[in-house]
Amino acid sequence: ERKLRTADSETREKELTRSRQRLAEVESALEQFEPLAKPLGPDTNSLRAPVNARKNVERFAPVSARKLRFMISKTTDAEPCIDELEIYTAESTPQNIALSTSGTIARASTVYPNSDIHRLEHLNDGKHGNGRSWISNERGKGWVELEFSNTVVISKIVWGRDREQRYSDRLAVEYRIEVAAESNDWQIIASSADRLPYVSGSKKSVRINVAALAGDQAASAQNLVRERSELESRITELAKAALVYGGVFTPKPEPTFRLHRGDPMHKREAVSPAALGLIAVPFAYGNSNSPSTPLAPNLTEDQRRRWALAKWIVDPANPLTARVMVNRLWQYHFGEGLVSTPSDFGVNGARPTHPELLDWLAAEFIEQGWSLKHIHRLILNSATYRQASDSRKDGLAVDANSRLLWRYPPRRLEAEPIRDSILAVSGQLDLRMGGPGFNFFEANDNYVRVYAPRREWAPDTFRRMIYGTVIRQRPDGVFGAFDCPDGGQIAPKRGRSTTPLQAFNLLNSSFIMQQAGFLAVRLEKEAGHDSKAQVRRAFALAFQREPEREETRAATKLIGEEGLQIFCRALLNANEFIYWE
Repeated sequence: ERKLRTADSETREKELTRSRQRLAEVESALEQFEPLAKPLGPDTNSLRAPVNARKNVERFAPVSARKLRFMISKTTDAEPCIDELEIYTAESTPQNIALSTSGTIARASTVYPNSDIHRLEHLNDGKHGNGRSWISNERGKGWVELEFSNTVVISKIVWGRDREQRYSDRLAVEYRIEVAAESNDWQIIASSADRLPYVSGSKKSVRINVAALAGDQAASAQNLVRERSELESRITELAKAALVYGGVFTPKPEPTFRLHRGDPMHKREAVSPAALGLIAVPFAYGNSNSPSTPLAPNLTEDQRRRWALAKWIVDPANPLTARVMVNRLWQYHFGEGLVSTPSDFGVNGARPTHPELLDWLAAEFIEQGWSLKHIHRLILNSATYRQASDSRKDGLAVDANSRLLWRYPPRRLEAEPIRDSILAVSGQLDLRMGGPGFNFFEANDNYVRVYAPRREWAPDTFRRMIYGTVIRQRPDGVFGAFDCPDGGQIAPKRGRSTTPLQAFNLLNSSFIMQQAGFLAVRLEKEAGHDSKAQVRRAFALAFQREPEREETRAATKLIGEEGLQIFCRALLNANEFIYWE
């Protein structure tokens, strides 16, 4: 992803640089109107501006100092962060004597561990931004100390969390700044006690109370504030640029070499695209004996390679692709493939239970133009698929797992069909196709995102579960318990566990509570207030059948004693609802 270069890009970049330089000058001028810090508490109507993540100025009467300590007692969240601490001398031309190049030594209470970008030496290296900052290793508190090479007179401190304005977390909101001369007696020169409360999202580094200034000062400050606002708007406009995913396609790929012991620095002979020799159907790019030729004449060399590979993969003489595909379809419909290792058809994989059937389905798949719909229809109309799931003692004695298909293998629905079925029965399922997905998690605003499971569900999350955004190593809080792999796993075949957490999630989660309420509203709307009619409608929606007399009696009793929503929760937890038979 990069910025799109246009005819006026260079002109805009030059103006952007000038505008940023002028903005820095304006803000420096505005700093002179900042009131002096009153560290022991404010006078009435003299509170300073609240802290902000970008840049904060502490002005005070000139004071002699050999050491300065910045002590933080509270942050917006997490460990405190400072990207640069600047300390200026009380001279006509102030100098930043905090820089390490001036001989200043930095110390800290703690330092964030195992980080190359958050280091103590970044506190006074003259560089700004989160990428070169100090972070404490204590949540909400910490201190840093700078010791100068000699005693100096200072009158201003400038600090911020991130001058580049990318991050606003970890901001110190309660703090005090102390100095000590040679006597080592510390005195407070500035603190947060005389600042207004922190305002979330603020980025302006200097805010001036113009009304509190004298006439000439007020006019000058007002002009600077107005110019700053105009510059900020212009900078925002100039910084906007269309982003594109751009790259260059070379007409001919670079040659590929055999690497001695896998070392890219030790290249051997050039090699051409080819398949492993042990595969029954040979493939060697450019070989006239390869089944992948001929090639389309108008393709580039790179496209020809991909075309040849695609032709070889689906060549009728190469049955492996078709076998794997139909086995996956069989696994989808029966819960177990004819080959129980769907991603391993080699010598380490399982043998097919019905090898002739597997080969016949693969041949049919190829002959019908690789039509998935045809294979789906073939399986669903077969007598094997339409068998009952009733068990028999003789069958269980020989084949308890139903691998030989003497009955339809009963199994629990997977996580996605369970969730989608609940939404469908409650009347909330959004069947729109395509477009952006929804999120199972709520992210914090930290620069290292932490994802917490949702507690509330809005209509925009009632789409099919396939549209849910997956977070690596963060399974869904409700349906992740049903053996649903997270985004960091490859799962060609899911496990089937039975755990207490599954029962708890399906009975007590906020999602189930909400959907049971929606189902209750739907039943009242479609079946009225007669409990028997509600039971019949509920069974039709959930089980596609009429309730038996005893089921009607038990259900109406439950509705009368506990309410319709409790009955709906029980319905969504029934084995008949979540098991496929």
